[in-house]
This record gives sequence, structure tokens and C-alpha cells, in this order.
Amino acid sequence: MPPASEPPALVLASASPRRRELLARLGVTAPRILATDIDETPLSGELPRNHAVRLAAGKARAAAALEPEAVILAGDTVVGVGRRILPKAEDEATARRCLALLSGRRHRVFSAIAVLSPDGTLREALSETIVRFKRLEPAEIEAYIAGGEWHGKAGGYAIQGSAEGFCAWLAGSHSGVVGLPLYETRRLLRAAGLAIA
Repeated sequence: MPPASEPPALVLASASPRRRELLARLGVTAPRILATDIDETPLSGELPRNHAVRLAAGKARAAAALEPEAVILAGDTVVGVGRRILPKAEDEATARRCLALLSGRRHRVFSAIAVLSPDGTLREALSETIVRFKRLEPAEIEAYIAGGEWHGKAGGYAIQGSAEGFCAWLAGSHSGVVGLPLYETRRLLRAAGLAIA
């Protein structure tokens, strides 16, 4: 009987430490990391959910071009208010605008994942979570801005940090809001043949 072939390696197409930490909860402790650099500009009229799905698939394909023999896991998280896609906050002014917009209202967090197998099979899933923030006082926004957790975060906040104290109500996947929906991730990795408990 020929020896069993080794399962393909898993590559995480993200440099996000949050996604690595979340993967560890599934028992995946040391995936290979390959950050991708794709254009994340929304298309004209693109809805938040479609934007998240398109970027996750694009990141997976970009990583597969460099690691064609691996199983690629990629993800993207988008905060949407109605049809509007909130940016990743790279400066205080953007973070302040995002928090003011989210204050006292519901918004949706779309966390898409894509798993691309060496044979070219692309598996995709989308987690949609509704989050309602309390009404934020100006002093609360300024204190959050001063803490710096918002930097590089979709919608200008990180729910895994002190912004969780702003969250009055959540329906959906907490891990999806952080950046990697674990239920969907586990399902797709198992479908791709990885040994996930």
C-alpha cells in the first residue's frame, strides 16, 4: 500500500495577529503567513457584503499565485451602515467620523472568508453580524481615539478591545466582528480536507 500523501500546507493570507489568535482557537497554531497587497478600493455602487466577499477571494488568489501547492485561507471584514462602506481608519479624523456615525445606531459587520485549494476549488462564506452601539458622548469618543485601538480597524473600532464597552447589543458572530468567523472558517477548512477537530 502506498504511503498516505501529506496534506497540503495551510497559508493564512493575512498578517493580522487577531486572525492568527482566532485560528489558534480551532487548534491551528502555526499556519504559514503570507500577507497580500491588493487594491481594496470599493467599486462604484458596490455593497458592503459584496465588497467583503470580493476582497477575500482576491486575497486568496493573490496568495495562491505565490503558494500554488497550499490551501489558502483569506478573509476581509467590512463595516457597513446601510449601503455605505466605512473605511479602515488610518487617522484620528477618520476614526472620529466613523464613531460619530455609529453612535446610538445599528450597523452591520460583514466578515468574508475564502479558502482556495491547490486544485483551484474556491470555497467562500460570509458572516453577517448586527451590532448596536450605545449613544457615545464626545468625551467617550475622544478617550477612545486617545487609546489608539482604532488604528487600521474597519469602522474605526476594535470590538476585542475597550470598544466592546460601547456594544449594547450584538446578533451574529463575535469572532466575525473581530476578523475571522470561526464557525464558517472551521467548516470551510474541513471541506478543503484539513484535519480540524
